[in-house]
Parts: sequence; structure tokens; C-alpha cells
Amino acid sequence: MNELVNTYSPDVSWTDGDGDFDSKTLKSTQFLTWLYNKSSVKDKVVNDRWGTDTGGKHGGFYTTEYDNADNKDLLNNKISHPWVECRGIAGSFGCNRNENLEDYSTSKELIHILINKVARGGNLLLNVGPTADCRISETQQQLLADMGEWQKVKGEAIYSARKWDKAPVVNKETKVYFTKKGAGLYLIVTKWQDKSIVTEGIGRAKSVSMLGFLGKVKYSFSGSKLTIVPPVFSLATNPCDYAWVNKVQNAVNY
Repeated sequence: MNELVNTYSPDVSWTDGDGDFDSKTLKSTQFLTWLYNKSSVKDKVVNDRWGTDTGGKHGGFYTTEYDNADNKDLLNNKISHPWVECRGIAGSFGCNRNENLEDYSTSKELIHILINKVARGGNLLLNVGPTADCRISETQQQLLADMGEWQKVKGEAIYSARKWDKAPVVNKETKVYFTKKGAGLYLIVTKWQDKSIVTEGIGRAKSVSMLGFLGKVKYSFSGSKLTIVPPVFSLATNPCDYAWVNKVQNAVNY
């Protein structure tokens, strides 16, 4: 570990495979003391996988994996700490030739996973498993391309965005997620609904628009409630698939 740091000067030290030993056996404290006090790396951050006793307790950021977490309060939205969800496109992190199409997450599922993590204050680390001759399978390429196409239209609500502290708690039934960035508040709808979307905690706003949609979005305010009327699409005017984003600009009580 010392040799890796001295040779490559990494900004991030991400350890794994810590499920069988505690941090004392792995000499984690010894390494981290050296890393922060004696190594030549100036900017550094570490995760929480330094032993069976450190997950979800210590580290610059916590790591969940396939929605499993050492600290259940993290998944239940009860604590605030930098974190990242780590998972493969299918069930494996490498290239598993035994995995078939049905074993892979769909484009829709992957986009919804991304939205879920960012809206809850986390990040998504999505693993791609190359083949033995360093190719990315066509299946994985297509899934990544679909995610990229969606983010070309809606990425404003994802990149550099943070969770909205006034948002309702995210659970399995959530279909409207919230993120914020600068003066923008984003309502991300993962299941289209024709009925109006009502959001508490917004007194007024300069404008409401839908990312990628050229038409106008009808909205109104009543007290601290914002009501957005979903626009009517045709196949030609639908801005994207899988999830739709309403942008509320300069919201009061934001």
C-alpha cells in the first residue's frame, strides 16, 4: 500500500475485501496514520472499507454495494455523510460469461438507480466488466449509451447537483425525486403521471420548465404549494424516455 501511494500519488484510496478481518489485523490504522501524516500526497480521501469494524463508521465517504450498507441509517436517510453506491451493470464486477441479458439491469433501471442515489445525497459508481481481450460487451455499451443519451437532456439535474433538504423521504414508492443546484430546483419524475404534481415548501418561483421540452409548462402557487400540470407529448415532442425533469428557477423558501 505504501509503495502504491509513493509510486502513483492517488487522490483516493479505495480499499475492499475487508469482510474477514478487523482493522487491527489489517493494520489499517498504521497505514492511514502514515498516509495522512508522512506521505507526499497532499489531497487525499479514503473510503470506509478498512476492516469489519469500520464500514459506515469511519472514512471520508461511505460505500454501499447493491444497496447493502454497514450503516442502515444511511439507506434510511437518517444520517448525512458523503457516500457512493457501488455496483455492476449485472450481478458481477468482472466480465461473467454465465450472465445472460436477463441478468443485466435495464436502461430504465440504471437511470432510476442513478436518480435515486443523487436525490438522496449520494453518487453512483457503476462498474463495467471488460472481456479478457479488453473489450466492453455490446450489451454493456448499449446500456451505457442509453444512460448517456438521457443525461444529454437531463444531466443538469444530476451533475454537481445535491439533495434538497426539504424533499420527502425517499422510499420504495417514491416516483418524484428532488435535486438542487444553484438557483435551480429539479423535480425528477420516474413514472409518468397525467395528474398534477404538488410540492410543499415552495412559495414562489421565477419560472417552471421541463428540460428538453420546448413547450410551456403550466404551474400555479397556493400558499407554500407548487402545482405543476404535466404537458401533453407526442412521440415527436417527448424530450426523452425513462424519467422527466421539471426545473423550478429561483424558488422562494428554497
